[in-house]
Parts: sequence; structure tokens; C-alpha cells
Amino acid sequence: MTYSIIARCPRTGRLGLGITTFSIAAGGRCEGILAGVGICKTQAYVNRGNDPLALSLLAQGFTPAHVMSRLAANDPDHDYRQIAILDREGNGVGHTGSGTRPWSGHTVGMGFVAFGNVLAGPQVVEAIVAGFLADPEAPLEFRLLAALEGGRNAGGQVGAQGHLPERSAAIRVVADSDYPDIDVRVDLHDDAVVELRRVLEEFKRYEVFYRERGRNPREAITQDEFVARLERGA
Repeated sequence: MTYSIIARCPRTGRLGLGITTFSIAAGGRCEGILAGVGICKTQAYVNRGNDPLALSLLAQGFTPAHVMSRLAANDPDHDYRQIAILDREGNGVGHTGSGTRPWSGHTVGMGFVAFGNVLAGPQVVEAIVAGFLADPEAPLEFRLLAALEGGRNAGGQVGAQGHLPERSAAIRVVADSDYPDIDVRVDLHDDAVVELRRVLEEFKRYEVFYRERGRNPREAITQDEFVARLERGA
């Protein structure tokens, strides 16, 4: 009962992952993204060991298709997994196992893989793709957010008792550093995608401040002063 997108920005080479689900604290299970290497995200009946293994294989130069075959060979329950893999050039593959709960499926496009399970129907994945493609010039984190919003607006997740709300959501984007440029998440909320937009937009206001105070602490202003400048609109 999750829908996600992994993607590469063709302008910057940044890699990113967006996810939302009825389950809680999904952002803490997004280990499979590494700058200059690629992305692997496993969901449905999760095998968290898949993602670090896939990154190791991508780092050795194996193609996403080969990595997927290795994951299948390494996992007797591969049919219960939903997996998306993208390399640092944006080449991708997807897998939706026959043991995942319907509706489940994925779409592989140029520089992205959109996928989900326990959804209202294929229109959800189609809307994820449409949201992602709507503004190609936008920063990757906002394209990922638009993708999640598209999936939500198309019906999102539907379980045995009807619609399932998005209770957790996350966006993670990496560039050149060993740590993410963007790592925002909502662990438990009645409308997690709406809350994720609020968190991301607020973080973007502080992004330069957080980055520059580490790079140039001698010249850094205090956070109180920075907030005061925000309030003055400076």
C-alpha cells in the first residue's frame, strides 16, 4: 500500500526518491540512494537487504537489469517484492512481483521509475508520471513532490475497506556529497503529502543558511538573525 518514484535530473545529475504510504515512518526505510551511484527502492513485502546490495552492484558498474537479476537470484521471495532501480545515468528497470497485492504496477521512463501497490488502479501510476513530467525545469525535489500529489489526486491507495490515507511520506535527493541535499519526511500524519509540501517549502527557505554555516562558520550569522531576516522579507 505504497506508491513511489525514483528519478534523475538530466540537468544536474541529482538523484531522488519520493514515497508515500499508509504505513508509518516510510522515510526511515529509504537507504537505497547514493550520489554518483544510483537508486534502489524495494516495497510491498519489503526486503531491506535488497537496496544496499543493489547499490553495491551498481557501484561496481553492473547495469540495472543485471542488478535486478541478481536480486531475484538472491531472494526466494522475489515474487512478493516491488523493486525499482536506476543507475547514475538514469537507466532504469522495474519489477512488480505476482505476489504483490492488487492493483500493483510500475512504469519505466527516461530517467525515472514510478511504481505502487494496493492502489486504486493504473491511473495512479499514470498520474505519478504526469506530475513528475509536468515541469521539467523545476528542482528535482519539487518534481518528486508533484508526482506524489498526482498519485494522491488520482485515488492513491485502496485497501479492503476502501481508500487508505497517506500517513507517511518522504523525499530524499542526493548530489555530490556523502549526505543528502534534501531529506524531508513526515512519519505520521492524517494527510502526509500535504504536510510534506509544508515541510519541504519551509526547509527550502533555510537551505542556504544550513549549508553555508557549515562551509563558512567564521562568517555565519546566527539562526535568530536569519529568522529575523526571513520575517523582514530580506
